[in-house]
Amino acid sequence: MRNFKDAKLMAKALRSAMETRGVHLTHSETLEIVATQFGFENWNVFSARIDPLPDPDGISFTGTAPVLRSFDEAKAKEFYIDYLGFTLDWEHRFEPGMPLYFQVSRSGLTLHISEHHGDATPGATVFVTMTGIEDYHRELHAKSYANLRPGIQNQPWGREMTLTDPFQNRLRLDERPR
Repeated sequence: MRNFKDAKLMAKALRSAMETRGVHLTHSETLEIVATQFGFENWNVFSARIDPLPDPDGISFTGTAPVLRSFDEAKAKEFYIDYLGFTLDWEHRFEPGMPLYFQVSRSGLTLHISEHHGDATPGATVFVTMTGIEDYHRELHAKSYANLRPGIQNQPWGREMTLTDPFQNRLRLDERPR
């Protein structure tokens, strides 16, 4: 199975096979059975973990880089690079003394940090799905960053850790149940 359509076809085939045996199941019931066969709690959790159908016109989006507002280069770099462990990929100023715009990344997550007042509003929230939340939590707590000691909370959709930067932007990290 490769994508959402394959899983739905499996549910349809199951429903048809059961009908020939006199067992009447709804499409929803067969979706739940397919999810269970793959070891997931329910169809919603399973469908979130499989690849979506490709766009029929060939358009695909291959990445996202949220732009987060900052006011202080030193504080931004201390938080994203020193504390969170991101790598500085590049930085740009139109000329000396102008606002800084830079990109950081780590393990598949790319963020743009901007001092330009028109690029973003402070206080944004970026929801990020991830794996290894416990390891990352331990890594962060081993560092001496006085301004944040995040915890992990259990939510119905997974385990969540919120990281708030010095400009009130939040990275809401979420590890889905397996």
